[in-house]
Amino acid sequence: MAEWTERAELLFKKEGLERLKNANILIVGVGGVGSFAAEFIARAGVGKMTIVDGDVVDITNINRQLPALHSTVGLPKIDIVGNRLLDINPELKLTKVKEFLSPERAFEIVTDEYDYVLDCIDSLTPKLNLIIAAKRKRVKIISSMGAGGKMEASKVKVADINNTVNCFLAKAMKSKLKAVKIDKLKVVFSSEIQDETSLKMTDGSNFKKSFYGTNSYMPGLFGLYAAETVIRYLLKKE
Repeated sequence: MAEWTERAELLFKKEGLERLKNANILIVGVGGVGSFAAEFIARAGVGKMTIVDGDVVDITNINRQLPALHSTVGLPKIDIVGNRLLDINPELKLTKVKEFLSPERAFEIVTDEYDYVLDCIDSLTPKLNLIIAAKRKRVKIISSMGAGGKMEASKVKVADINNTVNCFLAKAMKSKLKAVKIDKLKVVFSSEIQDETSLKMTDGSNFKKSFYGTNSYMPGLFGLYAAETVIRYLLKKE
């Protein structure tokens, strides 16, 4: 194993590192949640990853997103995150897909070659299509619910979507999933009541009609929980 994985090997053991090295992960969205999830997964030693994102860094991203710096404003997030992942693990087999995920592309991109899909999209329609694609193709998926309007780190957890509370995104998703006969979905969510005064409406571009104010640590925490779920699954996988 590479020298940089020495500490991980002590905890994961050689067989665990081998499982991670042989794993193939798809991460859709590398903004606040996805960028941190991708980094944690790369640092764990996962050997193959595909990241999907069509956005560029906006100055308003700086308070919470890993690729967002004053020096990177206007640059594609996928390139900044991709370069960082390869700097962490030069042997990582990385595929970058620079696009917003349309409904039809969700079904093309998700294949049974992936061990796990991380849904880090913050817009309802693409999120739903990615989940449907993974479920129909029987690929494991974990989906990030709403990190906006939240402040309490201790309220974040992983659960089935049917057990979520105080999350408007999860509530909307439950209704839409029921309509397409999907009754189970592993999600990261916060049980904290959202601060509705932090809501702002948008022009509706890129399937996004509104967003909540977000602090510096909550998206990263959601990404951490998603990454933990995936890494622990891979370590146990035979």
